[in-house]
Amino acid sequence: MEKNELAIEASGLVKQFGQHRAVDGVDLAVPAGTVYGFLGPNGAGKTTTIRMLATLLKPDKGSAKILGHDLVEDADEVRMRVSLTGQFASIDEDLSGMENLIFIARLLGFSRRAAKERATELLDAFGLLDAAKRQVKKYSGGMRRRIDIAASIVVTPDLLFLDEPTTGLDPRSRNQVWDIVRALVSSGTTVLLTTQYLEEADQLADRIAVIDQGKIIAEGTSGELKASVGTGALHVRLLEEDKREKAAEILSHHLETTIHLESDPLALTARVTKTERVVNALNALSNAGIKVSDFSLGQPSLDEVFLTLTGRPTEDEETSKEGRS
Repeated sequence: MEKNELAIEASGLVKQFGQHRAVDGVDLAVPAGTVYGFLGPNGAGKTTTIRMLATLLKPDKGSAKILGHDLVEDADEVRMRVSLTGQFASIDEDLSGMENLIFIARLLGFSRRAAKERATELLDAFGLLDAAKRQVKKYSGGMRRRIDIAASIVVTPDLLFLDEPTTGLDPRSRNQVWDIVRALVSSGTTVLLTTQYLEEADQLADRIAVIDQGKIIAEGTSGELKASVGTGALHVRLLEEDKREKAAEILSHHLETTIHLESDPLALTARVTKTERVVNALNALSNAGIKVSDFSLGQPSLDEVFLTLTGRPTEDEETSKEGRS
């Protein structure tokens, strides 16, 4: 597909489990050849939406086209062109990395020779060739995620769904997965990425949709989302912890905005719409005898955007009445 075409075009998708509406009228337009970030707090509906778009769940309402094919009427055609890497490894841990990839390739119609060649190619590309004959259950967390993604692209898909692919990984392993995603997109694959790591979306996604309580509440580039919640963010760190409440009161008065108390007991953050007020606010802290160790004024982070839009931060595990949403 051309990059200006849509890989995913969804309108009014709804999925309900009993009385719980996990997805409530989701619209999506994902350009081909891009990474599209899908962010949301626990139980927001991310995974349920992915499962519908991957044909694993049938929508109760709404419609969607995947790579030009109707999600429901042409489900078999959609399945031939997409791949899904879920939150949990889908490979056999008692087999080696090589055996897993050969097995999948054979299921997909490769000859024995072609299956081994493709498995070797993927293991080499993903830095797993030295561990090719080792049982997957002896792989590290980062290695497991890489072999899982490799298994998803034995036949390179036009569209790859990645559902929280780096959850629980250390920074080095996370960066390795990011490099894999970038390489896939550069070769023409479209990626729909759900994540709870705001940095991950900032690093990878061309556009981002924020979902909360089953609805899309914001959509745009990272820069557009940051601009939508204010022209800047003031970060202040104090020298004395017991002065923070008073500092918040003074900043709130002078900046005319809500002050967010960070987990660091010395830190405060404020969304700033009129940057000219910052100097007066900082002077007021000094006049009140409140010492500041450092401060910075800049564009809001994606974490601050998320907190502003949803009223809560992301969390590590996602649960819902369906088990995962």
